[in-house]
Amino acid sequence: MRLIDLRSDTVTRPTDAMRRAMASAEVGDDVFGDDPTVIALEERAADLLGKEAGLFVTSGTQGNLVAQLGHLARGQETIAASESHMIIDEAAGHAVIVGTSIRALRERPDGTLDPVEIADAFRDPSDPHEPITGLVTIENTHAHSMGQPLSVEYTATVAAIAHERGVPLHVDGARFFNAVVAQEVSARALAGPADSVTFCLSKGLGCPVGSVLVGSKDFIWRARRGRKLVGGGLRQVGILAAAGLVALGDGPDGMIARLADDHANARRLAEGLAELDGIESAGGIAQPAPGRLDPARVRTNFILFKVRGDRAAFLAALKARDVLMVEYPHGAVRAATHHDVTAADVDTILQATREVLRETAGRSAAAAGART
Repeated sequence: MRLIDLRSDTVTRPTDAMRRAMASAEVGDDVFGDDPTVIALEERAADLLGKEAGLFVTSGTQGNLVAQLGHLARGQETIAASESHMIIDEAAGHAVIVGTSIRALRERPDGTLDPVEIADAFRDPSDPHEPITGLVTIENTHAHSMGQPLSVEYTATVAAIAHERGVPLHVDGARFFNAVVAQEVSARALAGPADSVTFCLSKGLGCPVGSVLVGSKDFIWRARRGRKLVGGGLRQVGILAAAGLVALGDGPDGMIARLADDHANARRLAEGLAELDGIESAGGIAQPAPGRLDPARVRTNFILFKVRGDRAAFLAALKARDVLMVEYPHGAVRAATHHDVTAADVDTILQATREVLRETAGRSAAAAGART
């Protein structure tokens, strides 16, 4: 059986069109600023999101890091969601490299922060005891709420709060185009209120490597210096940027519009999982009501759920059937659909899950009988 890998949308393989573009890419030296394919990718990304300039970086984490270096002075503070990637999954780069603190606010079930709490979180710059608030960030889509897309209106509300206080808004848009497609809005509209946005090419868009950070020309110049500081200066990287140009293209090889297929597959998988005995709500931000998994909350390509019994045993039994999922915080399991997961695969995944749940339930019953 072909391996079906749902651990993340980062496991996608580049398409044939990407491989052809990479093989024939015209290259230069990006540190000198003369790699034509990188320049084309940065211009395409900036145009799509309605910003002045772009910067090709190795990863979403690097994009967020150099964005902070471009926006913040040492000792300043960022307002961010408590379960955002920037806080949980970026090795404390904000503290170690940028030299800043983060004021963490609790997310709501839809992945948003309460605007009143955002406004209240700003520090008093006249008080020498407090750090100075220098940045507000949001994550779109918001991973820990099961990939909820954040709206244009919400982004504008948060931007207005930040701008009223003279502070920029950065969007960690690792899966930004999932949010665009799920809400049927333009990338320009969704990025418009923000001062900077980073998005990953290597997730749902299917590229092997890379992210792009966009913003004003002055900001991108500062971020470029930050990229050099953290060792991100790149040379003949047009070979990688070529795949990004394919992904962001309008033609049949483009990868943006087809994200809707991933969302449909995720919803159908969630509907099937919700009917299985032994599958439960992930709880917490991902699923505020305990009990049955609610497929209606699957709006993009993430499914978060819990299983009764031993989670590790469940995942190992799935792996034995050539289906991979991954542990997620708060006792959950994550399944992420992507370009390499087909509609037919959904049926295979559900059948494997049924078999595993029956198997693990049988073991639990036998163990309970042995104890009595």
